[in-house]
Amino acid sequence: MSHTPIGIFDSGIGGLTVAKAIQRALPNESFIYFGDTAHLPYGDKSPESIRSYAKKITELLLSNNCKAIVIACNTASAHAYKEVLKIVPNHVPVINVVDPVATYTAQHYEKGKIGVIGTKGTIQSRIYVKRIEKHNAKLKVLSNATPLLASMIEEGYFNNKISQTIINNYLAKPTFKGIDALILGCTHYPLIKKEVERFYEGKTEIIDSASVVASAVKETLGKKGLLCTSGKKPKYHFWVSDYTESFEKSTAIFFKTKQKLVEKRIWSEKS
Repeated sequence: MSHTPIGIFDSGIGGLTVAKAIQRALPNESFIYFGDTAHLPYGDKSPESIRSYAKKITELLLSNNCKAIVIACNTASAHAYKEVLKIVPNHVPVINVVDPVATYTAQHYEKGKIGVIGTKGTIQSRIYVKRIEKHNAKLKVLSNATPLLASMIEEGYFNNKISQTIINNYLAKPTFKGIDALILGCTHYPLIKKEVERFYEGKTEIIDSASVVASAVKETLGKKGLLCTSGKKPKYHFWVSDYTESFEKSTAIFFKTKQKLVEKRIWSEKS
């Protein structure tokens, strides 16, 4: 069982930040990454649609013997986590990207103001507000939807003057005045972390979910006795629901070598 892969999914390239962090934290582990490029971004989809997508993808990963499921998408974590749990066997852990970050934040800040940016779906769910304040009622959690950012990042528009202007405009809203930390509540956002840090000039901690989630995956697999202790070279598989050139380029950038994309049209009868 320990030699079988970890299943990771997201709507597109954002979850690659989580996959890369998992690779760093668990270099012996193999994984299957599924990018639902046919439906990206999830942030503007209905909760019902997101639950349907997540269940279908999870079923695919389970049918390929994945020993754990990582929901590497904040919107899917907010709307589909409970549905995924219902269809996953008890021995297979499911890790979402919200709970580890909420726990980390509640433990590291005794009191103060925490900002959250994310897609419309994530922010409207108020998932971070609920989870953080449940762990620590002394924290005030303020959130703003930043709907342009995920699509901008998917298209490769970041680390330039245009993206910095858009980011600055979002972060300059009065809601975030005087915050102690900012949670990047979308797995795409670590790709613009430097631009966010530039806005705050090092005065505000920027909480990157990818590394926090990778630590949670390592801890969970350890407790379940599912860590791979084999000396075999790990295997990485990248599947997409619709081939996109930008996704292929992104995987090559993240993993330092060109990765073969396998198209899995699970939404059609041909799957």
